[in-house]
Amino acid sequence: MKKNIRMCLLMALVSVMAISFNSCNKDEKDVAKPKITLTEVGHDNSKHAHPGHDMHLEADIVAEGLIKSINVEIHQEDGSFKIENSYVEGKYIGVRNAEFHEHIDIPENAPLGEYHLHFTVTDKEGQQNMAETHINIVEDDGDDDDDNHHHED
Repeated sequence: MKKNIRMCLLMALVSVMAISFNSCNKDEKDVAKPKITLTEVGHDNSKHAHPGHDMHLEADIVAEGLIKSINVEIHQEDGSFKIENSYVEGKYIGVRNAEFHEHIDIPENAPLGEYHLHFTVTDKEGQQNMAETHINIVEDDGDDDDDNHHHED
């Protein structure tokens, strides 16, 4: 009888220990996907750009898992023209919070019309999130305050 009680107590102890070890592995904190807020697309957030000039792009990024890469893709709504920029090294990489501020070159041969912008952030945990918006590539109106001038902060 004492052997049965000891055996039951031993089995109970082993069960409790097994559950405890599994619980320890689950205590690791789940890291949230990167958060992206597009704060300015085009001069004064106009959401337009001109062929042969650059387009101002700003975003606030929070990535608990630290930023691994940032990809910007701008593609035609009704066509195949595409502009792609990747950031895999430099001031945005390996940080938790970033204020993305870049000027994206719009090639002279970019057709006028409607485009879709995808701003994708991947963290070092392999998680991705994307912000997107529509933009228009329009003829340059010659306005001096437009995207053709760089304003550094």
